[in-house]
Amino acid sequence: MRSLYLRIYLTVVVALALFAGVSGWLVQRHLEEQRVQAENAVRERLESWGEMVERAMPPATAPAAQQIEVLREWSQRLRLPMALDDAAGQRLGASDSYTRREFDTPAMAPRLRSIRFDDGRTLWVARQNQARPMMGARHADLRPMWMGPQAWPDGLGLVLLLVVLFMAVAAGAWPVVRRLTRRLEALKQGVEAFGAGALHQRVAEDGRDEVAALGASFNRAAGRIEALLRSHQSLLANASHELRSPLSRLKMAVTMMEDAPPAQRAALRKEIDTDVAELDALVEEVLLASRLDAAAALDHKESVDLLAVAAEEASRVGATAQGDDARVTGDERLLRRAVRNLLENARRYGGDEVEATVAGGPGHVELRVCDRGPGVPEAWRERIFEAFFRLPGHAEREGGVGLGLSLVRQIAQRHGGSVRCEPRAGGGSCFVLQLPVHEAAGARA
Repeated sequence: MRSLYLRIYLTVVVALALFAGVSGWLVQRHLEEQRVQAENAVRERLESWGEMVERAMPPATAPAAQQIEVLREWSQRLRLPMALDDAAGQRLGASDSYTRREFDTPAMAPRLRSIRFDDGRTLWVARQNQARPMMGARHADLRPMWMGPQAWPDGLGLVLLLVVLFMAVAAGAWPVVRRLTRRLEALKQGVEAFGAGALHQRVAEDGRDEVAALGASFNRAAGRIEALLRSHQSLLANASHELRSPLSRLKMAVTMMEDAPPAQRAALRKEIDTDVAELDALVEEVLLASRLDAAAALDHKESVDLLAVAAEEASRVGATAQGDDARVTGDERLLRRAVRNLLENARRYGGDEVEATVAGGPGHVELRVCDRGPGVPEAWRERIFEAFFRLPGHAEREGGVGLGLSLVRQIAQRHGGSVRCEPRAGGGSCFVLQLPVHEAAGARA
């Protein structure tokens, strides 16, 4: 069963049902025993009275009127409706109370008791209504047991019965409740350990109820938090390292500016502007990478003309753009940044021949940015998308901090797409940005 509250609820219901069933069975059994005892007592008493009436009755040869007179006298004395049959089963007579009940109550037969005399005559005794004492106040001990206090067990027996049933219910509910609390305690300890700094801490996910679902949710959140913290730590460490070079150059240029002749000041000022621009770009890329790591989904979505964005960004770096007029859904600012990074990367490392092509496919749109540079060795085609990774020797020649392609991959993944590096026929590299299609349009040269 998946729902924990149903398990607890059904456990309580079953326990109560068991309690009620056992209680009802015990009470019914007790009442049945009391009823049997009462019936036996009534039968023994009736047989005793029958013997008394038989001894007082005249012989069977006596006139019927005399026999009926004695019968009515005993009927009034014992307050019992009576009738008398002869040995042949013929009715000799009956008391007034018997006759009245026989006519007024046709269903009286099941309440009749017969007592057979030794001479063959039969005495019929009608039982009184069970709602009243059968023989009057002086025979109240012969009432059915369920009509009075005697139907219930004594106080000590009832207390013992309730204690036993309570212990049975408590023993049945204990394993379920203890297992639940033990799992909650383990979850609590895991959360506290994670909060204390043990980022590797995870909790058990056994079961299929709410506690297991909560444990799985915690583990997913803990994994994401751990990845984010470690990513930010690595990002901060690498960014700190990359900041040292432009800051050192800035410090040196500012120091030299004071004593430099006028002819060198222009060059120093240009170098300062370059270092400031590099610092600004680095800070911007670090902040964007941090925001992309922290964001679970895009904040803004709209229909973006990918070819128009590629054409605008290509014009900034002196590249060409062509292809199909295709639209994708996403954040135009982030998509524009991804296209810009690909084009600037191709211009920086691939020479002057840079081309951007947009092509539609089944369910996706591809932007290919190709150059005629030295290309990327196959062993490095995945690593170049890692943060702060640069090909050996490229940092000294072309500069850069190694965050551009990492940002492209993060932006592509946030849009449900991907990016890869392929070799270009004739030399060079092609970076392929693939995104889910939003709307197909006509081709544009």
